[in-house]
Amino acid sequence: MIKTKNQYINREISWLWFNERVLQESADINVPLIERLRFLGIFSNNLDEFFKVRYATVKRIVEAGKKGKSVLGGEIAKDLLEQITKIVIDQQAKSVEILKHIQGELEGQNIFIIKESQLNDDQRDFVKDYFVKKVRPQLMTIILNDLTEFPTLKDTAAYLAVKMIIINDQETEEKEKRYALIEIPKGIDRFVVLPKKDDKNYIIILDDVIRYCLRGIFTMFDYESISAHMIKITRDAELDIDNDLSKSFIEKISSSVEHRKVGDPVRFVYDKSIGKDTLNYLKEKMNVEDTDSVIPGGRYHNRRDYMGFPSLGRQDLLYNKIEGLPVKGFSLEGSLFEQIAKKDYLQYTPYHTFSYIIRFLREAALDPKVKSIKITVYRLASNSQVAASLINAVKNGKQVTVQIELQARFDEQANIEYAEQLQAEGVNLIFGVPGLKVHTKICVIEREEEAGLKRYGFISTGNFSETTARIYTDYTLFTAHDSILKELNKVFDFFETTYKINKYKHLIVSPHYTKSVFRKLIDTEIENALAGKEAFIKIKMNSFTSYKMIDKLYEASRAGVKIQLIIRGICCLVPGVKGMSENIEAISIVDKFLEHPRIFIFGNDGDTKMYISSADWMTRNLDYRVEVGCPIYDKDVKQELLDTFEMSWNDNIKARIFNEEQDNSYRKNNKIGLRSQFAMYDYYKQKL
Repeated sequence: MIKTKNQYINREISWLWFNERVLQESADINVPLIERLRFLGIFSNNLDEFFKVRYATVKRIVEAGKKGKSVLGGEIAKDLLEQITKIVIDQQAKSVEILKHIQGELEGQNIFIIKESQLNDDQRDFVKDYFVKKVRPQLMTIILNDLTEFPTLKDTAAYLAVKMIIINDQETEEKEKRYALIEIPKGIDRFVVLPKKDDKNYIIILDDVIRYCLRGIFTMFDYESISAHMIKITRDAELDIDNDLSKSFIEKISSSVEHRKVGDPVRFVYDKSIGKDTLNYLKEKMNVEDTDSVIPGGRYHNRRDYMGFPSLGRQDLLYNKIEGLPVKGFSLEGSLFEQIAKKDYLQYTPYHTFSYIIRFLREAALDPKVKSIKITVYRLASNSQVAASLINAVKNGKQVTVQIELQARFDEQANIEYAEQLQAEGVNLIFGVPGLKVHTKICVIEREEEAGLKRYGFISTGNFSETTARIYTDYTLFTAHDSILKELNKVFDFFETTYKINKYKHLIVSPHYTKSVFRKLIDTEIENALAGKEAFIKIKMNSFTSYKMIDKLYEASRAGVKIQLIIRGICCLVPGVKGMSENIEAISIVDKFLEHPRIFIFGNDGDTKMYISSADWMTRNLDYRVEVGCPIYDKDVKQELLDTFEMSWNDNIKARIFNEEQDNSYRKNNKIGLRSQFAMYDYYKQKL
């Protein structure tokens, strides 16, 4: 790896090294075999999203005739596009090799992924029957030669590019090339499980089912030879929202999501064994440009489908599923309100069950004393109990206000549908603040009690989704702390009265205060270090890209503040550089679950200050989103957060070190092996 020539690591390059850590999981022989295939799928899915968003953004800078150095960490946009393509080609080649190794190991487990040329007689009969009944009715096949206009290929859909050599005249043997495209149907499982034989499992990929049945598709052509190679295209996914005042916000987002389907292409991936004539024909017809990333790949694309590789009943080749634990002392049987009134509770999914959030909302929906519920929604599960609870509350006469973010990337359509459903049921919907995404995860409930109006609520680092709660690690604080909840109400007021900037004594709220409050907290540590006192900062986030905050931590490091960073994804800060960041250490943990919480801990001369937040230290979270950071006042919860941070920090099995070389090396030491995600579950088990 090359050492960085700047004081920041470019965010796109840092993201690619994060995705390499995902790829490392697929290569790790200690990870269960089918899980390794699924990590390969995650790697591929991540890459698709990277090209739709980040590569597309850099390409826009180039097409605008700008260099973009100030926003790209010192890199020139055009050079960066070339650098990205080079890294991705290398990573794709690695992923193909890893897949070959995994397939070899699967064969050792009597699981065979076979091609159409390897089918036996019984399997051929099965495949023909499967094709006729399941595949053919869903096939979209387009003959290209006679079209005046090349069809618009769907974003990240996989296609077989078919070439036929046709003899037009038997006497002169005059030959013609005919081209066609077959779209791989998304409504059918990509992996077709063939009948088992002698304890051996056989799987054929859907693409090869189609390849085997090509003759049945093109019977009308008298061809001499036929071949089919995979291609796919990735399009710019940026939403361009129009300013038509006659349209509702939902209509504008719907229109923009629809337009995304025909966004400019930014990446073209093809099977490297495709004929040059076919490749050139396609590139010319699709107007693939020099600024697009053209990547030779293997026989199969859309390897993200490996996320759904069949388990075949082989639990021994999968991670053990964990049952979410109860929170110590927090019973799901009695009234949650009565328990929260006495003390704060911390839910840490997936180690804890997600049921507390559902139970809390269900209780609020039925409790006659509850008058109102306010909640923000960023992403929901496809069959959301959260949405069902809110609708239930409306039917019971509660006043329910939902701030729903229609621009949650790649969940826009789902959120539009939820918005329409909630609105139809009488929920008061707010669509956020012009120019700002609402990314905070908060809820406030008001309840009429004997002593007067009492508030209850929760603040989370993650989405209120039953699906992601099984695989994302996230903190949720349940509290009846009135000062905090009054300030959460101010955040909801801001959604409806956006010109009014509120003041907060407890919460740290973006876009107005997050940067300034955290800078003050860092300044306090700097003052303490310069005064010879113990000074430290411990932070866990998803990504760290804000140059201003990086500079502030460099300043703290030079003053002697000890800084520990756990950053799962992008980290533009360069740790461990003498005279700049020698007091900063940074690690990344990529493992079974996706590390998602944000926690900020400041030494504060012995009176430790601690916050959980929805915000990473990225420019978008600090300046262009509504985010909420919540202080932790309960001493038990404080200790719990400190314990879980230290567990992650001491990981020496799945932790990778951030360094100047960006080589993703694993942290190794002489201590007893600690795999933090596994230790975390044991920690909560022992608490019970």
